[in-house]
Amino acid sequence: MVEACNKERADLLLIAGDLFHRQPLLRELKEVNSLLATLKHTQVVLVAGNHDYLKKDSYYRTFRWARNVQMILSEDISCVEFPQLSLAVYGCSYHSREIKEAKYDNAFARKKQRYEILIAHGGDEKHIPIQRNKIKALGYDYVALGHIHKPQMFQEEGAAYAGALEPIDKNDVGPHGYVRGEMDDKGCRVWFVPDAEREYVHMDVEIDKAMTGHSARERIKAQIEERGVQNLYKITLKGLRDPDILFDLGDMDPYGNVVEVSDETKPAYEFGRLLEQNKDNLLGKFIESLLNYEKDSMEYQALCEGVQALMETRRG
Repeated sequence: MVEACNKERADLLLIAGDLFHRQPLLRELKEVNSLLATLKHTQVVLVAGNHDYLKKDSYYRTFRWARNVQMILSEDISCVEFPQLSLAVYGCSYHSREIKEAKYDNAFARKKQRYEILIAHGGDEKHIPIQRNKIKALGYDYVALGHIHKPQMFQEEGAAYAGALEPIDKNDVGPHGYVRGEMDDKGCRVWFVPDAEREYVHMDVEIDKAMTGHSARERIKAQIEERGVQNLYKITLKGLRDPDILFDLGDMDPYGNVVEVSDETKPAYEFGRLLEQNKDNLLGKFIESLLNYEKDSMEYQALCEGVQALMETRRG
């Protein structure tokens, strides 16, 4: 992000809360400050969010930032002005984990400068509720939203969630990056810039009854190569497998980038043939009682598991 700001000679970098996912340590603030101080042309404005909120003993309260970094510490809507940019940036910091008050509903632009921006961290019922239909009426040229990890653009309202620069957990799928914008007499234009080094990908792998554990692993390997070995994968095995095969899910990680594997395959029993061969015994009666249900039903799942258990009992 710092490299991008220097390369593009950005005037302003906005950090809309939760720079840290917890209370920052003093040494962490020093590292971040050292990095931000290398910005050659860029002013920085940040607020504290619900994860890195301003506790009474928070290091945020006393930390001395570089000259180009301004942190809005107030829990009330406050303003930082940059006369050289004809710009005022408004926002507030969290002083607790939860704020249920809709603080931004009446946070109207005060017309202190030609261009005005609001940093707004929140958007759900426990973290400063935000009504999208009220954003435009606040009178800002742009509203930089924080709290949601996935990028979301609201062009009509002149607002956007930049999301996290990198995915945070295995369910944080899709592209990540930052929002870039330009502001002039013609208005404000913003767009999303994908910039994450990797993504979390939820990937289905289709299994057939001819496949063994080795061939399933090879199919996973091929699909990962196709989607990108730099990514992290949550894999679900689907389809019909050989009833005699039991996959070792711990051996399905060819590149060390699979965070979870689940097996939703069903044994490829030929229920019609089994019923004909066992119509006068317990196995046949069990199959007959559940045979006509849809394959995605709980009853069909019970049929598969029950037949497998009865077949294994026979072998034993």
